[in-house]
Formats: sequence, structure tokens, C-alpha cells
Amino acid sequence: MIPSVDSVKDIVTRASALMMTRDFAIEQKGGCANIVTSSDIAVQEFLCRELRALLPGCGFLCEEEDVHDPDKEYVWVIDPIDGTANYSRGIDHCAISVALRHDGEIIMGVIYSPSRSEMYWAEKGRGAWCNGKQLHTSSRPFENGILCTAMSTYRKSLAGVCSDVIMETYYQCNDVRRFGAASIEICFMAAGIIELYFEMRLQPWDYAAGILLIEEAGGKITGLGGKPLSFDGPDLVCAANNAENHARLLSIIEKHIPVLPYKDSPSGQAPRQEKRTRL
Repeated sequence: MIPSVDSVKDIVTRASALMMTRDFAIEQKGGCANIVTSSDIAVQEFLCRELRALLPGCGFLCEEEDVHDPDKEYVWVIDPIDGTANYSRGIDHCAISVALRHDGEIIMGVIYSPSRSEMYWAEKGRGAWCNGKQLHTSSRPFENGILCTAMSTYRKSLAGVCSDVIMETYYQCNDVRRFGAASIEICFMAAGIIELYFEMRLQPWDYAAGILLIEEAGGKITGLGGKPLSFDGPDLVCAANNAENHARLLSIIEKHIPVLPYKDSPSGQAPRQEKRTRL
């Protein structure tokens, strides 16, 4: 039986107590831009333990450590702390993100920002919500849209082409923002706060829960070419508050990025983990 979203929200809320402690160690994962804290590990271990008890026989696809079993009928996709760099510096834009996939389709997503007291969730066909209020994307046109984006922090060699996309979009929309946590920015789109979203290279745990939130709120989110986002490795993410704005943003992206300039994981394999170095 599929667990209730309330039971998942409860587990995520309890996990956030481990996140709110400010006594943590920091390690690098392949460079100073990509870090992990002891809080990330503690939150992930708690979530895996509690969600496995909630749904026996499930699989996991998680950011930290080698917790990858993506071939089960039901798979939890977990980012224990999205926006770890923000979290490590005391910036509020960070969140726990949990999604449930059934036979490859996202059917539930929960994103909780404890420092902001914002609990976002969505269920397939039942809408997107924040703290009990149903969410809807805005009706703003492209010209009045706010773009959330980044410069491929973990692959700075891709920053130039990211900049090309951002600058062309900037001249056509209202303005650009960067909050440093993909899950938070995706929630902002579902809530009607921002209208456009582009990231060159995100991992599945960054966007899994957000896929359902945006779709249930009336927006559109895809990879390059309008294809469904991959769960085999990193992917480019294009999202907008409606199909028209999505098509316009995607055309700008594809003008500068006709094909993905990276391929980190062979098809069907879990995303590669980074070696960690204690700081």
C-alpha cells in the first residue's frame, strides 16, 4: 500500500530536527564548491530507516554515500539537505527533499524548509500545496517573468554557455535570481513567485520532488528537447509557469545548447558519487 503523504511529512519533519542542529562537520566531495555536512548524513540515515519501515521492500536513490537501489517498484529519491552550502553558512534557503517513484513515475513529493517553516507537498492528481494552501503557478507573461538559475557550480567549465543562456533570457524577461537551492527555487515556481527556471546540470535528487510540485501547480518541467527528466544521471532542467513560456525558454536554451555537453553515467546506472575529503 502506498503510504500517505501525511506519514511522509511527519518523517521529514522529524528528520529536520537533525538538520537544525548547528553542531556539524564539513567534508568536500571533489572540490570546495561541493560539500557535505555531518547533518546531511544524519538526515539521510534517518530518512532511509523510517521510509524503509513505512514501505518495506522499497528502493532508494540518495545523494550521500552509496545508497542506490533504483530498480525496485517503489523508489524513494532523497536529498537530505538541498542547498548544503547555504546551510553550512547559516543561509535559510535549504530544504529536505523526498520523492516517491512508482514504476518510474513520481507519485509523491515533499519538500520541507525548516528554517522558513514551509512544508511543500504534492500527490499525483491531487494538487500541490504549502502549509495547507493549494499552489498555482503565476499567469505572468515571459516579459514579466523572474528567472531562477545558476552557473553550473560543480562543472565551472560549463559556465560560459550557461551565461549565454542567462543573458539572452535576461534581456527578454524581467530579472534573474539565484537562491542556491534547486528545490526551493522550484517551490517558488509552484507557488507563483517566479516563472522561469534553467539549470545546466542537476542530479535526480535535486529535482525529483519538484517535478510533481510544478506539474500539479500548472507548470511544465522537462529536460533538453522537452524530454522527461532522467533518473540515470545528471540532466539539464528547463521549467516555466506555463507551456508557452516553457517553449520560449527551451528555444533559447537549445539555441546555445543543442546537445548535452556531458554524460556522467551510462544509461540505467545510478549517478556517480564524489569522493569525500574531511575539512
